[in-house]
Amino acid sequence: MEKRWIQKPTADQQVVESLSKSINVNPYLAMLLVQRGISNFDEAKNFFRPSLSHLHDPFLMTDMDKAVERLHTAITKGEKILVFGDYDVDGTTSVALVYSYLHDFYPHCDFYLPDRSKEGYGVSKDGIIWAEENGFSLIIALDLGIKSADMVTMADHKGIDFIICDHHLPGDQIPQAVAVLDPKRKDCTYPFPELSGCGLGYKLLQAYAKKHRDVNELANYIDLVAVSIASDIVPVNGENRTLAFFGLEKLNRKPMPGLKALIALSGIKNELDISTVVFTIGPRINAAGRVSHAKFAVELLIAKTDEEAMALAEKINIKNDERREFDLTITDEAISMIESDEKLLNAKTTVLYKETWHKGVIGIVASRCIEKFYRPTVILTESNGMITGSARSVKDFDLHEAISDCSELLEKFGGHKYAAGLTMRKENLTAFQQKFEKVVSSTITDEMLIPVIEIDLELPLAVITPKFRSILKQMAPFGPENHKPVFKSGGVFVKNSLASFKDKHIRFLAGQNGSDVVVNVVGFDMMEYYEPLMNSSSFTMAYTIEENTYNGMTSLQLRLKDIKFE
Repeated sequence: MEKRWIQKPTADQQVVESLSKSINVNPYLAMLLVQRGISNFDEAKNFFRPSLSHLHDPFLMTDMDKAVERLHTAITKGEKILVFGDYDVDGTTSVALVYSYLHDFYPHCDFYLPDRSKEGYGVSKDGIIWAEENGFSLIIALDLGIKSADMVTMADHKGIDFIICDHHLPGDQIPQAVAVLDPKRKDCTYPFPELSGCGLGYKLLQAYAKKHRDVNELANYIDLVAVSIASDIVPVNGENRTLAFFGLEKLNRKPMPGLKALIALSGIKNELDISTVVFTIGPRINAAGRVSHAKFAVELLIAKTDEEAMALAEKINIKNDERREFDLTITDEAISMIESDEKLLNAKTTVLYKETWHKGVIGIVASRCIEKFYRPTVILTESNGMITGSARSVKDFDLHEAISDCSELLEKFGGHKYAAGLTMRKENLTAFQQKFEKVVSSTITDEMLIPVIEIDLELPLAVITPKFRSILKQMAPFGPENHKPVFKSGGVFVKNSLASFKDKHIRFLAGQNGSDVVVNVVGFDMMEYYEPLMNSSSFTMAYTIEENTYNGMTSLQLRLKDIKFE
């Protein structure tokens, strides 16, 4: 598939030179830092040496004082508190965090997660009824609730108060809860609006601890926050980067028993980073909510002993295997549906429906379809007599806005710019397919339909030294808004050792015109370039800089992202 390379703008040269001198790094590294908004010694110090003291005062968030007061009242009066969360990774880690923290000193609390298939997303009627029947008078809603005004009102009529901790965009109406913590509220001036749901739960506990307990206790649970940040694909800058940094540190040093068990079952040998969490830990936690019930994931995450955690993790691992099977089967079906239909092949959107598809994996299927057909995609199935689905977008296209333009055909929808969920009546399916295609076609550009590789810098291969790589590593954790740097180098040629392996991947030694430097290069799933490389005298490559550990030896390696032949 053709890819579009976009070179990031170069930063002010004077600022780059000044920073390079003040922190004693080469200008290329200084340029990377300036591109990330770091322009002086103090900013660089805070970036390379994160501290939990850098976190913002939680009381800067609208309603935080009300939330802490209501929580403290509940605890002092012995009220029953229900921790209510979404069934995805962000939701389950949020619930595990808040429940574990409270339960360590306050026994009158429990947790509830809606059944994905029976109750769907958001605060559910079944959940409210269960809370009433079991005598709960306070619900802490995590990673949901901002669009559940009717459910909050229903709970209020039953004498149940709500504290909402949600990071999704509010609708026109803010629920009439005791407190609504959402930094995306228009009336909230909190300095960092991109927290994960679990991050918001952490801020609530941070605020409570500042007033009534020891803030240092929160360090016991910070690995849960790192898992949520990684899995929910939120920006890894500002507070999120600080939380992720210390969360990953704990995850690699002394993880909670549940996470420790998942790491063991994943077979991970190297140090965990954001990417490892996304592709190994996150899917296993998600599997419970996708294939069975998310409460099993929470039970794992709150486990107190290694033995208990391993027993639960093994069960979830089986669910993950089931999830993977569903995922692969449905993806194959979806791709086949597109390839066999000329109209679908030539459309600017993908909207597919099959009533038997498993609700728990349709978001994954949507993402996989985009890998092959790069365009806004909605995958739908049947649930409780309605059509429900997950939508995913491509770079720079606002999916949430496009779905909003089709809202008259929907019962409910919500999400972000690049990911959303939606529900509609069966009779509206064809109309939605047509309307969504019309809306997207009128607003998306041809450029948006070509996958993008963002290039941070053009780099001479001679610059890539072990010291360069060492400093580059310290820019982690990487993720959205602090991506692992992507470089390009031109005038490159295959020095020798061009080889394929597993009939899918390539590796070779690369040289560069005008230089004696030779570097190892690997390209995964890039067999299509083998023949052109055999016949090419020179090319430009886009890549990231990695470390390859083999037989106990670690060496520098460039990982190809794309090649353009000169």
